[in-house]
Amino acid sequence: MYMWWCSCSLLAALAVPPALLLLLLLLQGGSGGGSSGSSGSSVSARFRYWRDDCGYMWRSAKLGARLGLYKRRRPFYSLLDRFSETARRHPARTFVRFEGRAYSYAEADRRSNRVARALRRHAGLEAGDAAALFLGNEPQFVWTWLGLAKLGCAAALLNFNIRSRSLLHCFSCCGAKVLIASPELKEAVEEVLPALLEKGIAVYLLSDACGTEGIVPLSQKIDQETDEPLPSDLRASVTIKSTALYIYTSGTTGLPKAAVVTQEKVWAASFIQAVCGVTCDDVVYINLPLYHSAGFLIGMCGAIERRMTLVLKRKFSASQFWEDCRKYDVTVMQYIGETMRYLCNTPRKENEKDHSIKFAIGNGARADVWTDFLNRFGDIKVRELYGATEGNIGFINYTSKIGAVGRVNALHRKFFPYLVIKFDIEKEEPVRNSKGLCIEAAKGETGLLVGAITKISPFAGYAGNQQQTDKKRLSDVLKKGDLYFNTGDLLRIDHENFVYFQDRVGDTFRWKGENVATSEVGDILMTADCVLEANVYGVKVEGHEGRIGMAAVTLQEEKEFDCSDAYKQVVNYLPSYARPYFIRVQNCLELTGTFKMKKVRLVEEGFDPSLITDPMYFLDLQRKTYVPLTEDIYTSISAGTIKL
Repeated sequence: MYMWWCSCSLLAALAVPPALLLLLLLLQGGSGGGSSGSSGSSVSARFRYWRDDCGYMWRSAKLGARLGLYKRRRPFYSLLDRFSETARRHPARTFVRFEGRAYSYAEADRRSNRVARALRRHAGLEAGDAAALFLGNEPQFVWTWLGLAKLGCAAALLNFNIRSRSLLHCFSCCGAKVLIASPELKEAVEEVLPALLEKGIAVYLLSDACGTEGIVPLSQKIDQETDEPLPSDLRASVTIKSTALYIYTSGTTGLPKAAVVTQEKVWAASFIQAVCGVTCDDVVYINLPLYHSAGFLIGMCGAIERRMTLVLKRKFSASQFWEDCRKYDVTVMQYIGETMRYLCNTPRKENEKDHSIKFAIGNGARADVWTDFLNRFGDIKVRELYGATEGNIGFINYTSKIGAVGRVNALHRKFFPYLVIKFDIEKEEPVRNSKGLCIEAAKGETGLLVGAITKISPFAGYAGNQQQTDKKRLSDVLKKGDLYFNTGDLLRIDHENFVYFQDRVGDTFRWKGENVATSEVGDILMTADCVLEANVYGVKVEGHEGRIGMAAVTLQEEKEFDCSDAYKQVVNYLPSYARPYFIRVQNCLELTGTFKMKKVRLVEEGFDPSLITDPMYFLDLQRKTYVPLTEDIYTSISAGTIKL
């Protein structure tokens, strides 16, 4: 769901003059407003991260100058041109390693030429068309995307976990005229085949044969084509503002939305590894799905931009992770959601620090897991990111300060204006003054992050969904008629200019007149010895305003839910209004394809034991423990005889 593209896309701005850059560096530490306390501590805070700030802003400025050159070149110099240039200059350099086999840049170039020619001949694709890729993590994903790019076509990256209604919905969003699927997903395609054919969508399978009428096998057609380069004038109409990709949101709150990713955003996202300090000599390990912005844009596109080698894995495996990293001399790993915690939950071994990993790039690492990860696996530079695929504002924590999702600096603030504004949790809307304008949150205060929509930081919106696009636009923020991107995220910026993610709007709920942050409650629940994972949410209770806390949890291996220990943790460390009154024990938590916890169904199901077969428990303050949630307890709560 996220792309931290504008963190380093100082990029889209004009090249920064050295004198201005020096001035901004001198001002760093005081950016963002607010007071840091005494004069001495203010000076200390200003220069404590001087080296990190200088390094980050200098790299960003150089990358910005590069993108400025690419934008002015005619014809437009795309990331595909970068790939083709590497294939010519370094043909033998390894591009992809996959399941024991190595593919060079030259081989990838030749394979993608065949794909492009086959799709042009048999599917009739041409510049401006869109094709949907319904593929897993495999080299053919890479060749097929490169082939589409050589024709000037946009690619819609479909989540291979979606089915039926969601799958059809994705086609209606982006207007793709072709679907290219892997053999493993044939059954999923067959489920919706009549509807696809009715829409006039041509369906191709990357196999030698297919007995299903309406699905065309494509592999032999690809093999029969020549691998000679295609004329570049086939994509002469492609500009930096052209749509390159459609990347779908994970659908945690409904049907997926197709975020429009332009050629400019592809370039900017590909610079993330560079701004973190990654070089052409590094090797990146991609086990995140390529349909997601992290795996595709930061991982694969970043590898192309750096002219480096990528190691591709079909899916994340905690048990095989370090073995793979040692085998392939991996120096850059990616993480998202809960993957870092999964690694920390693996059995301990003697050689855990025996690896070559230098950088871990991603988002969603809890502070406690982050600390555990470093203590266990060694001195790895963790580069925590914040942003969204469709967003126009993002941050990078280039200092590795544990817990922060980014850092504000003067250069970033100058080119990408943003605000943290006061937000009413109960009404789920910004707080406005008597003039109808938003109110900026104080330094250190949690608020809604919004990014100014400008020429440098645009918001392209969602394909085929004007209603959702308009919902993300917030007007009359500082003055009448201005326009900002509503991130939907609650953040806090401290007095040292570090950015901390607090919660998603909607994830934070209100009980007893107080705001409850689900992430904080989840952290406390997982301190109970028996709890492995916790997904916290709020549920309605008849006769009460707001929502009361509930949590779906999974348990540590061979452990049962310890009612007494869980009670002690939530009572000792959480205020009364934040305590989860209901616990639902599940075998596994429902996650999106990028390891984000789903809550919508849990919220809808509530805590009725007659409808839920999972074991559930109730926080009994009189007995000072959690007790099994029975029908009698549920009835008493509904009738109001048990006070909450």
